Amino acid sequence: MTWRAAWAVAGKDLRVEVRSRYALGSVLPFAATMLLAFGFALGPDRGLLRLTAPGLLWLAGLFAAVDLFARSYRSEADAGALDGLLLSPVPKGAVYLGKAVAATAQVLVLMVVTGLLVAVLFGLPLGRSPALLVLTTLLGVVGLSALGSLFGLLTVLGRRQAALPVLVLPLVTPVVIGAIRATGTLVQGGTEGVAGWVGVLLAFDAAFLATGFLVYGHLIED
Repeated sequence: MTWRAAWAVAGKDLRVEVRSRYALGSVLPFAATMLLAFGFALGPDRGLLRLTAPGLLWLAGLFAAVDLFARSYRSEADAGALDGLLLSPVPKGAVYLGKAVAATAQVLVLMVVTGLLVAVLFGLPLGRSPALLVLTTLLGVVGLSALGSLFGLLTVLGRRQAALPVLVLPLVTPVVIGAIRATGTLVQGGTEGVAGWVGVLLAFDAAFLATGFLVYGHLIED
């Protein structure tokens, strides 16, 4: 029942996103603008741009995704639908998992498109291990979405959306660092140390998902 409810919540959130096209219409242009600003700030040195491209990719994706996390609850809060989540006869942890799955899908699309922009603008090579690169991207996005889906609820309940970056960014730093280091190694054609960073991403993903699943019900009821 837990996974059935989680998939139902995820499907609902994704249908809402498809109708609104908010990620494509607002979040993606924001990420592209950040990339252009970073590129102009670093100058015309192509070598420097390629060296810093993995970090720019993940930072642009992170800052652009923060708004998606709050938005997944904003429309429900405005319409009073959060009461429906509270009264629904399903495990509250399932609602959290559904929110996290939907956020993961949206942020993953955002990261893929942003990655293509980085490859075009900065000449970022794709590396020789596409499977590991995909795995790193997926694990990094899961970590961001697991934490963002939890704190997105807190900011909407408290009507303090501006506090979301303050809450999310410090805690998600290990995930971002691990994703940047692994991505940087892979796009340069190497694999040394990648397994360790993938292990770090797995550990934090599991910790964030378990914490969110266990505490979500208490947060939404309070």
